[in-house]
Amino acid sequence: MRLFRRRKKEKKNVSDVLAPITEDILPEEDRADSGKVHHYVLGHCELIIQTAKELEEQKEEYRALTSYLTDIQIIDALPEQETQNLKDTANSILTLTQSREDFLNMGKKITESDFVQMQRDEDTVTETIRSLQANEAYQNAIRRDMNYLEGEKVEWTYYRQELKDEQKLMRKLSYVAFALLVAALTTLMVMLFLLNMDVMILFAVLLFVSAVTGSFLLLRMQNNGKEIRRSEANINRAISLLNRTKIKYVHCTNAVDYVCEKYHVHNSYELNDMWERYMEAVREREMFEKNNDDLEFFSGRLVRLLQKHDLYDPKIWLNQLHGLTDKRELVEITHELIDRRKKVRKQMDYDMEVVKEQKAEIESLMEEFHEEIPEVREILNSIDRLSQT
Repeated sequence: MRLFRRRKKEKKNVSDVLAPITEDILPEEDRADSGKVHHYVLGHCELIIQTAKELEEQKEEYRALTSYLTDIQIIDALPEQETQNLKDTANSILTLTQSREDFLNMGKKITESDFVQMQRDEDTVTETIRSLQANEAYQNAIRRDMNYLEGEKVEWTYYRQELKDEQKLMRKLSYVAFALLVAALTTLMVMLFLLNMDVMILFAVLLFVSAVTGSFLLLRMQNNGKEIRRSEANINRAISLLNRTKIKYVHCTNAVDYVCEKYHVHNSYELNDMWERYMEAVREREMFEKNNDDLEFFSGRLVRLLQKHDLYDPKIWLNQLHGLTDKRELVEITHELIDRRKKVRKQMDYDMEVVKEQKAEIESLMEEFHEEIPEVREILNSIDRLSQT
């Protein structure tokens, strides 16, 4: 296996970070503000557009993988004579290639599978490296934002709970103060009417203390109420920003993981190193292949034999010669292509669900507020057309 081999690695399912996305990310007080609703809807549209672009790329790869599987079926069903011609030609190419590899292996810079991968994407690798570096930097920035917002949400939650606990304490103190006031008044009345004592000064002191205590408790509870409302508003704001940041993190992480998995690397540094080793290997191979007329002849012959059967990409079999000479290798290629297509299908389904959920929420908000936004409607209609392709 070469071209279709994919390194298996364990990685976190980035869609898990969307677990709390069902929280109400548009606070109730903001729903009365059409401007904020409008801004909120447009923000979701940006996410839909980004996801739609990823869907188009995934569909293109899915169609390519399906075409490769169809080619394998065509090759596997060829008559015996044509199969033998392909096998003989492929063996000739393998023999010539081995001679070339004996020379190149004296100072081999890159594995054959990595070389083939770089060769296929040679025109786009440098842009892919720059894009991966940018996505990694953006991913780290988003992760820091998520940690900050999560900390802010927890901080405000703890603060709100402290205020609620204090409110309970203030209510209990108010009950105690009222009970003490009643008891004191009762005592003063007894002293005044039964004992004929002069209690006017005590009565004035009691009124003053009661007024001060009551005012303190009332003001404190009113202030706590305002602080509780402020903390709840800040919690909702943190949740809203955190949920939007999580969606961006999912998209960014999907992009990073896709490139790393495609090129069997862990980061942009390894991909750049692979590219440099590939370029050095290319220079060495070009020097040797100048006089490789026989290899060129048989390669052309193999492509022409395959072109007769209208294959999707006949030239790709120049890098899959063992699949033409060994049925077991062809079966292994088939299995790995099917596995890759399932993964792409799964990602397509996930992204389509994200688009549908975001679209449903936007439709719900526009229906709730009886507000039709033309640019938003145009985006939603384009998403409907995308889901039908």
